[in-house]
Amino acid sequence: MNAVPSLQRTIDHRAGPSVSSIWMRFWFEPADPRPLAAVRILAAALGLCLLWSYVDDLQVWFGPGGMVPLDVARVWRPRFGISLFDLATTAGSLWAVFGMTVAAFTALLLGLGSRAAALASAVLWASLLHRGPMLAGPADDCLAVILWCLVAGPCGCDWSLDRRLATRLTRSAPPPSPWARVSLGLLMVLASAITLATVLAQLKGDIWWDGTAAWWLAMRGSRVVDLASLYARSEYLMNLVTHAIVVFEIVFAVGIWCRPIRRTIARIALVAWPLVGVLAGEPLWGLAMAIFAVPLAGIMPVKADRP
Repeated sequence: MNAVPSLQRTIDHRAGPSVSSIWMRFWFEPADPRPLAAVRILAAALGLCLLWSYVDDLQVWFGPGGMVPLDVARVWRPRFGISLFDLATTAGSLWAVFGMTVAAFTALLLGLGSRAAALASAVLWASLLHRGPMLAGPADDCLAVILWCLVAGPCGCDWSLDRRLATRLTRSAPPPSPWARVSLGLLMVLASAITLATVLAQLKGDIWWDGTAAWWLAMRGSRVVDLASLYARSEYLMNLVTHAIVVFEIVFAVGIWCRPIRRTIARIALVAWPLVGVLAGEPLWGLAMAIFAVPLAGIMPVKADRP
């Protein structure tokens, strides 16, 4: 009587894992939460940098009599978009809400109440973007996505004040967590989706097919290096850079799903994404995309537990 179940298990083993088991393992198998700590620090640092860019013009854009009135912002924002900045109707209250946003990102950077800080940062950052949706750039949108991914996982497990406080009670390393797997899975899925969307948007334009996109990017990008003149002297180089960007993006979007090459591609992406950002005139967007690659690169040191 026991031969039938045994035979069935043998057949199932030879057939390989089922779709349902792969799905459950990808989303819910406990994972090391330490990579989320690196993502938390990098995302918070990027957020503070982006917030700094708002400081000089905050009142000009959103203050009383500013260039972006509430009725205009509501027309531009998503249908169900709301903003806590709508409540800031005076110069003082605007600075107060903005200060709360800075405080939330600072707490996230330090890892103080990390889960709550991630949620507060995500809500306040979304509120700022909804207050002036026409001003948001690709780096702003990518940061919003990363913050919501951090809300799902234990991002304060290491390199944080939360960890410092926890070591007073226990010296053990943070255990694998299914919520860490959810957060890491979301980062991986969204990194691939954002990259594929970028590629599809690029390939709608003829300049990415005829190889001249690199020149156009150089014309609107940084003037630290005069790449436009360099491309004008070498059509071959211009075409090479254009198509290399597209090939890298396709390889990244697809390759991170292939386990044998995932780590290698992610490590290349840590350098390639910032470089693509510079070439595209969006260096902060390149840094934001590189953050997605951090937990996939396998560069986090493994700390031995203290006795």
